[in-house]
Amino acid sequence: MDRKMIFDAVRGMLGRGFSHAEVTRLDSAIDNALALETAAPRAIGEAGLQLIQVFEGCARRRTDGSIEAYPDPGTGGAPWTIGWGSTTDENGTAIAPGTVWTQARCDARFAGHVAEFAEQVDTMLGETPTSPAQFDALVSLAYNIGVRALETSTLLRLHRAGDHAAAAAQFARWNRAGGRVMAGLTRRRTAEAALYRDGNIA
Repeated sequence: MDRKMIFDAVRGMLGRGFSHAEVTRLDSAIDNALALETAAPRAIGEAGLQLIQVFEGCARRRTDGSIEAYPDPGTGGAPWTIGWGSTTDENGTAIAPGTVWTQARCDARFAGHVAEFAEQVDTMLGETPTSPAQFDALVSLAYNIGVRALETSTLLRLHRAGDHAAAAAQFARWNRAGGRVMAGLTRRRTAEAALYRDGNIA
């Protein structure tokens, strides 16, 4: 980046030269802008991956070791799920009753699927200061409730505002499926809130 060009442009707008303090501040602003441009996207960490896998499980294992689809516990039907919580295959096609995958396919789909969620949450957060543990917890929540639900949530609004205590308390609100409170979701939200708040899984 040509800093001289930037300084000359700002100097021309101001109609004067810079003080030493102004040069320092403008240099710092340029450095920060460059850092944001070159920063690697956030990625979910091991704690987040483990949390998702603990609560999603890889249920409905058959005697031959393959994994079959199961209905949503809240609706008793759609969305059907397979492996580590996948409701669609690699092409975006909804999982249907009778779908059977190998363990390797379940694992590969999980790796790709969770990376997609992490990328979307990273984009959603933008420059919002977010610790790795907070990011992991938010990705876990999004993986379970959907990116759109997280994007419009009070939880995300509070996180963006820097009110992390209030944001952590919001996880508990997402414990229903099919209009009913689900014990499994309550436990998951407790674990996500603990990870978000303290960096630990409850």
